[in-house]
Amino acid sequence: MSFDEHQADLIRYLLAIDSPEAMNEALASLLTPAEYQEISKRLQIFKLLREGVPHRKIAETLGVGIATVSRGSRALTALPSSTSLPFSRTD
Repeated sequence: MSFDEHQADLIRYLLAIDSPEAMNEALASLLTPAEYQEISKRLQIFKLLREGVPHRKIAETLGVGIATVSRGSRALTALPSSTSLPFSRTD
């Protein structure tokens, strides 16, 4: 995946943040409350998919459309296996 100079600046900025509190402040300043909430839900979709929760249950639980969950499922499948997420599937 390639990214432009602006995306590279954003990535470097976020990687330099050293605490959950500072990350929360940074994200709250960069994003609208709705954007922050949407990104949080997308991450929860990944988490629940990894846990094996059915798509319809995820949609109901998070109050999102089934298409949003399906899109999240495709995105999760497309992630390189080396991409770590803050949660993992427990088999």
